[in-house]
This record gives sequence, C-alpha cells and structure tokens, in this order.
Amino acid sequence: MSWIDNGVIRLGVDLQLGGSITWLSRSGDHPNVINSFDLGREIQMSYYAGPVPFIVGEKRPSKYWEGLGWNPIQAGDAFHHRPRLLEQRNDGHSLYVKCIPMQWPLDDVPGECTFESWLELDGPVVHARCRLVNARSDHTLYPPRGQELPAVYTNGPWYRIISYTGAKPFTNEAVSQLEAMPPPRWNKWDATENWSALVDDSGRGLGVWNPGCVHFVGGFNTKPGAGGPKDNPCGYLAPGRLEMLDHNITHEYRYDLVLGTVEEIRAHVYRQPRAEFPAWQFAADRQGWHYERALDSGWPIHDALDVQLNQDDPAIISPRFVASAENAPVLIIEAAFEGVAAPRAQIFWSSLEQPGFVEKRSLRFEGKSDGAFHEYRVRLADSPEYRGAITQLRFDPADHAGGAVRIRAIHFAGE
Repeated sequence: MSWIDNGVIRLGVDLQLGGSITWLSRSGDHPNVINSFDLGREIQMSYYAGPVPFIVGEKRPSKYWEGLGWNPIQAGDAFHHRPRLLEQRNDGHSLYVKCIPMQWPLDDVPGECTFESWLELDGPVVHARCRLVNARSDHTLYPPRGQELPAVYTNGPWYRIISYTGAKPFTNEAVSQLEAMPPPRWNKWDATENWSALVDDSGRGLGVWNPGCVHFVGGFNTKPGAGGPKDNPCGYLAPGRLEMLDHNITHEYRYDLVLGTVEEIRAHVYRQPRAEFPAWQFAADRQGWHYERALDSGWPIHDALDVQLNQDDPAIISPRFVASAENAPVLIIEAAFEGVAAPRAQIFWSSLEQPGFVEKRSLRFEGKSDGAFHEYRVRLADSPEYRGAITQLRFDPADHAGGAVRIRAIHFAGE
C-alpha cells in the first residue's frame, strides 16, 4: 500500500493492483468506504473497445464476459492475475502510479497499453487525473464504446444512490434517490450536474464528479446496508461517455472524489468553474464526439477533425451535456467543406424531455464547398421544437457520401 493523509481524509492505493484505490476514509479511526472483494472492484481505470468478443491466440473469454470485448482494467483480470507496476511516486501530498493493465475477461493477458493516475488530496476531496496510452498491434478503429471514467465500488453501508437529474442544473433544485438495480441490470441516468453519490442511511458517503460526463451507471450488488472491503455487497457508480479509442490514442480525463454529506458533495461541485455555454475545440482530440457512417483521419488530431464522408447520411454526434435552449439560442460551427456536392448540412438536437434525434427537431444550413474554413451560425431558436434542456447534438454535414469536412470548433452562443 501507498498512503497519503491530510488530516481530513486518508487515501490508500494498492501497488500490487496497479495503484487502484482500495482505501478512502476520513482521517483517524473511521471505516473504509471502498470495496475490494475482487480485482474488478476498487476505484480504478477501465476502458472498452472492439472487437467483441476479444480473443488472443487460444485465449478467449467465457460466455459471461465475451460481450465486454477489449477491456483492460487497472487492478487485474478475472483469473486473479495482477498488473505490472512500472512506476510509483509518493511525496506525502500526492501519489503517481503507472502500470500495464490486464485484460479483465482473459486469463493472464496484459493490455497493449499503459495506465497512469495522479491523485492529490484537498480537504475532503481527492483530485484525480488519469491517462491511457494505447499501443495496440490491431490498428482497426472500432466503433465507440461507453467508458467507465472511472469505475467506483463502495462497501455495503453506502448503498443509496443520490443525484440531481432535473432540467435546471445548478439552481439548488431537490436531488433524487435513484433505484439501485443489481448487476447486470445496472441503472442508467443523466446526472445533469455531473455528479452522483453513494451514501449511507445518515446521508453521508462518497460523491463522484466528472465535469466531462453527464451519463452515469450504477447500482448495488446483493443485500445493502452492511459489509466491509472484502465482502461481496457493494455499491457501484461510473460516470461515462462514448469514446473512440484508436490503436495509438492518448486519452485523459479527470474526476473528484468527495467524502461528506450530500449537501457537502453538491456544494463542492457548485464551487467549480463552469462555462456559460457548452463548447468544443478540436485542436488536439475529439472532445467525446463520435461518428456514424463516417470516419476521421485517426489519432493524433491536428488542429481540426478531418472527417471523411464515405457513406450516405454521415453523422457526427456529440457527447451528452446540458444546456438551456432559452439561454443558448445559437450554435456556431467553424468548418471547411471540401469535395461535398451542394453541402446542405443539418443539425439535430435531443433534449431531456424529448430524447432522440428526429426530423422535426432539426434545422438545415447551406455550406460552402470551397475547402476554406467558415463560421456558420445556426439559430436553433428559430425552431419551435428547440426548447427545454438540450442534452445532445448531431451534425450531418451532407445527405450523401462524398468529400470531407474539417471541424475546428462547435459551441453555443447567446443572441
């Protein structure tokens, strides 16, 4: 174990489990919140990609795990093989760990990648930053998969899932208790303030905030209310979003863990800076956007997304977010169309109240197929269907295959 303690909370990572977090408690004689019944628990990094099933030589997953596909995790595999620790540092205030993870569904197969995590204490908060560096021999760009950013497991007393799921985030509206479904039927919800918590009967527990994630998955395994780190009962939370993982990608994210009451957890989130409008700059990565019936030029991203429109009805889809239609009437797209015959682009939107992409919740705009970047301002508020809490966008650059579009930025704006 490697420990840091700031007098408010105590954090421990297991160096034999790739630096996964196996202990988090208040300082002093207080119980550990984190469950480590097996190597799939803990608080740890976990990624997913194709192919499904993932097979290496003669090694293939059991039927129970074959739907996971490529799934390196930080702590080890389902057969109790542990990862290889490459580097670790502890200066008394922060921790750093680097490891080669294991493929969870396979028997003793290391991942062709490295995981890194940086952990720092700040009062009752753990600030975490994580990095995947891929070096897969399979260069196929597989479809996007939902990621655990990170996977979090708590002990039996912390079984009540609390979050805000309403259409008016950051207005102190009432939070909700969500049903803690058992595996594999975990519950799924939009945490519109980017946080959720697992708490005990007194309302104290562990909050997880990831500013890049609205979608959460969670639940509870077996009988709630009791059990320690090596017992089977456990709560589960994972903020996540769809991500495309190239064979050579470097993928990073950050999150905070907060020990306290629901009110204290939420207050921490409210103190964090946030943009007035959702905005995506594609100078170095995809920012969580993904494609259907289209492909980009692959990793690394240089200054813009370079999307090849190689099938009819190509679509470029945003991560989930929350924006008030009333406060964000205009969408600005900085893009260059090249070789696209009469680009008549289309923007779709989905809302919390009316999820999904349908024709009536869309607007068209005319592009210029001259290869030069232009700023296109689409006034979504011109549509009577543009209302409520907007949660996702779909950008269709053209109706038919052919040509390409380069995208530097997409962001909302006022009038």
